[in-house]
Amino acid sequence: MNLSLLDAENLAAKALEASGVQARAAQITASSLVRADADGMASHGLSRVPQYAGHVRVGRVNAQAEPCVVASRPAAAVVDAQEGFAFPAMQLAVAEAAGRAKTQGVSFIAVANSHHFGVAGHFAEDLARQGLIGLVVGNSPAAMPMWGGRRAVFGTNPIAAAFPRVKADPVLIDLSLSAVARGKLMVAAQKGESIPEGWALNSKGEPTTDPKEGLTGMMVPAGGAKGAMLAFMVEALCVAVSNSAYGFEADSFFELEGNRPRIAQALLAIDIGLKSQEGYFQRMEDLITYISQDPEVRLPGERRFGLRRQAERNGISISDDLYRQLKELAQ
Repeated sequence: MNLSLLDAENLAAKALEASGVQARAAQITASSLVRADADGMASHGLSRVPQYAGHVRVGRVNAQAEPCVVASRPAAAVVDAQEGFAFPAMQLAVAEAAGRAKTQGVSFIAVANSHHFGVAGHFAEDLARQGLIGLVVGNSPAAMPMWGGRRAVFGTNPIAAAFPRVKADPVLIDLSLSAVARGKLMVAAQKGESIPEGWALNSKGEPTTDPKEGLTGMMVPAGGAKGAMLAFMVEALCVAVSNSAYGFEADSFFELEGNRPRIAQALLAIDIGLKSQEGYFQRMEDLITYISQDPEVRLPGERRFGLRRQAERNGISISDDLYRQLKELAQ
């Protein structure tokens, strides 16, 4: 089924609102999910709507939450998501981060008591398009072991960074700290496909090519011990500052029943004009020019932005089964 971005967004918003989500939160969430599909990231797109609706139905998320700033200093703040969906809270956090960085030079915003926040890079990009360097991290329900361990402790804990350019898309780095994003296992399980060895472990800590075993087991950290240490850093940075839940305290998003995850995100915004805005842009282009001398090199984010422009012209494709689910939810 092919849908225009507007039709996809309206359908997702109706499905969420019919499930009990407050209208504004439903619209913001739908827009973020469609943006993920447009960027070629189906694992973080409309495929999440049935999952989110299920979480509302069983009370795993506060569908009427109104995010708010609960602690504030000139260059820092804590936004409380009120156990609701992450996207409205992240929208507020981006606005707070941008406003403070433009006056203070730098800002740090923690988002507390949150939920799945989709594509980390979207929020870093939103900061970069306002002329700021944006760094974004978030923790998630436990899915990876500490290096050498056999129990899930850390989430896949994405990290993202975006660097603005003059009259060009920002350089956008966005990665999960597992070998692959856990959502890829969800998509493979839905399609009945196997996964490559090296992506996941079963519940016994053994390698598996079955995505369902991987979803009930653990992900493999990217880069081995280095990925596990970075995941540790994200947990501490997000959770300890915001007084939210560690990954091992949050039940899986992929299960219907469970607790309210209360996980956290954090944003760092840096004003590129601290010394010289012109100097920043020149130095960025010097780096990009040198890197681009290799004809096989693709800048981080380049593929994503290209896919988005195609989707803006041609729409996005979702499975007939997912389309039926969304239509049923929207009723």
